[in-house]
Amino acid sequence: MTALDLSGPVAVVGTGTMGQGIAQVALVAGHPVRLYDAVPGRARDAADAITARLDRLVAKDRLSGADRDAARARLLPAEGLAELADSALVVEAVQEDLAAKQELLRALEDIVPEDCLLATNTSSLSVTAIGAALRAPGRLVGLHFFNPAPVLPLVEVVSGHATDVSSATRAYETARAWGKTPVACADTPGFIVNRLARPFYAEAFAVYEAQGADPATIDAVLRESGGFRMGAFELTDLIGQDVNESVTHSVWRAFFQDPRFTPSLAQRRLVESGRLGRKTGQGWYDHRADAEPAEPHTAEPSVPPAYVVAEGDLGPASELLAMIRESGVPVREEDEDHGTRLVLPGGGQLALADGQTSVEFRDVVYFDLALDYRRATRVALAASQDTTAQTLSEAIGLFQALGKKVSVLGDVPGMIVARTVARLVDLAHDAVAKGVATEEDIDTAMRLGVSYPLGPFEWSRRLGRNWAYALLDDLHLRDPSGRYAPSLALYRHAYATDKREGSTS
Repeated sequence: MTALDLSGPVAVVGTGTMGQGIAQVALVAGHPVRLYDAVPGRARDAADAITARLDRLVAKDRLSGADRDAARARLLPAEGLAELADSALVVEAVQEDLAAKQELLRALEDIVPEDCLLATNTSSLSVTAIGAALRAPGRLVGLHFFNPAPVLPLVEVVSGHATDVSSATRAYETARAWGKTPVACADTPGFIVNRLARPFYAEAFAVYEAQGADPATIDAVLRESGGFRMGAFELTDLIGQDVNESVTHSVWRAFFQDPRFTPSLAQRRLVESGRLGRKTGQGWYDHRADAEPAEPHTAEPSVPPAYVVAEGDLGPASELLAMIRESGVPVREEDEDHGTRLVLPGGGQLALADGQTSVEFRDVVYFDLALDYRRATRVALAASQDTTAQTLSEAIGLFQALGKKVSVLGDVPGMIVARTVARLVDLAHDAVAKGVATEEDIDTAMRLGVSYPLGPFEWSRRLGRNWAYALLDDLHLRDPSGRYAPSLALYRHAYATDKREGSTS
């Protein structure tokens, strides 16, 4: 099955931001495009807006004048659905209301040819449920573009329960012919991106609710240590707290209130107060013109330790040993069977976040996971009330000697980056096991759809097969609500390696 022929008209119903963006993508690809909106005059206004954007592309040398003129000639606003009768593809981008989408698609089914592909751009509704109202649901497929559609490359191609394989394949190849990067997924709540992205927001909010750190510090750690483009608080302020919370609630309800997707009470209070982010001037941050920017907590300078003793290789943080030596701090190595940690001169210990709390042990400081310890500009530490001042000071001084800013958190198990990445890895393994998508498509979706520095399976391979399971298992013991319970898929993934190595644990 190949992509739609460029001579085949593409119709877009609903001319808001997404509808205009999808229409522009199809138009620039070379299709005749028809625009329809139920509100009189909106389709013509949308056509004018698209034409203006084409003019800007010409001004930026991204489109030739001849191609713009040809595209203008192919763009036609429609005054009624009947004018879409010769469409090869119709994409609906109307309001996120099941009844409205079903009514529209039923009407289109009576107008367009039998071989016309029908697509929904829904981001939160079930493609299966939308298609249930159709006589021939096999030709309905989800084509979930990301905003702004002309810029962002990812398109989730969603197969409902009744979607024909030929329809999904044709939609996939068409999206690829339009210059997009399509990923195939089953009709599951949130599809790929909105399903798997929930922990990125949820864990940041959970650390805040536990008074582990303030929003600016959590965001700084996610960016400067985790390698994420934006922190969870600044990103949701950009998206809109009401929009982000609505998606979270939608996924949570669709999974029958699965505790892994539990919404944030702190975010609920923010929405109730009307502080929705940038669009209202206030959200987690104050975006008003006269507001002072929020600064992350950064520890004052401390003296580095005279030496450290390395017990084990530090696992995913093993690069730190070379960095410590390069900084001039001597490293004494001891081959110990009981852990991977650094022992400081005062007798305190420094260990990578593992899902346990500092208060459980004598004089321990945890440090958070980093995407790349050499390139990270900030490292987070966690200590308890029982951690001695000397141990915390030596830990701060050590990372400062490596050229890092240091943020000290409360005694948060799993810290920030580590618990977030572990949960992303877990949900990704669970999704593959349940037939949602392939590993490759999941990694592609999370890198392109939400700009993560690595896909979940790339993280998993880098950190080791047992890393995420062990961390979540420890977190689950400390919070048995079910939020951190490792999935059976992740357990099997971790156990398979242990078995090959002869372990029975």
